[in-house]
Amino acid sequence: MAKKEQLRRVRTGTVINLSAKKQETTLGRALRRTEAIIRGKFPSVQLIHESQWFLKDIIVKLRTLYPDIDFCYYFETSNMKPDGGILSILDKEENKYPILIAEVKNQGTNVLRIQEGLEPQARGNAIERLGKNVIGFRTALINEGIFPFVCFGEGCDFAEDSSILDRVVTIAMFGKLNKTYLVNEGPVGEFKRGSFYFREQPWSEDEMVSVMSDIATRSIYYYFSRYGEQRFNVNETPDTEMPP
Repeated sequence: MAKKEQLRRVRTGTVINLSAKKQETTLGRALRRTEAIIRGKFPSVQLIHESQWFLKDIIVKLRTLYPDIDFCYYFETSNMKPDGGILSILDKEENKYPILIAEVKNQGTNVLRIQEGLEPQARGNAIERLGKNVIGFRTALINEGIFPFVCFGEGCDFAEDSSILDRVVTIAMFGKLNKTYLVNEGPVGEFKRGSFYFREQPWSEDEMVSVMSDIATRSIYYYFSRYGEQRFNVNETPDTEMPP
């Protein structure tokens, strides 16, 4: 399919691209509602959604930004694949600017194990994997003044009496849980925290939409402020075709 035709389809329809299984989850439904909100607020902006971010693409960008620094990766296929993918806006040259990176963690089977008369298991394995992704995303956005990352965690491992919460806090650069941190903090933006919403009870679709639409909206305003709004107004006029 021609690139122009691909863009036309993206501009006129939904862009959230999740597997059928994920589309039926609370996060999948919340993402589609979030996209609709963003389209309503910013009709001239072009959205693109990707399920993964390849390390090779991050390294290309970092080498351009920091030519005197060494960067490496080993495999062309290595990538980071957040559950909710990466939602970005495109400028007129089709450069991508992430406005929302979403993860979910459902962790903790000990309630069920106890009900079944089994011994409880060790807590926290999924959190270690989350930390790896967060490091990668922070580095990919190291030149920006925001970090539009959010993770929703639920399950008994995240109960108020669970020490796993301190593992999450550590990944959050010791920021508070259940609070949105979008803009980098510190004298020179050292604290690129991200937002970590964790508790034992499940997060509702409405709660996810509220958090994600806020992050995405404010991220767009950040890019408008830094790079100029006109840079992103790619849908101001419809495509026109030359007569045969």
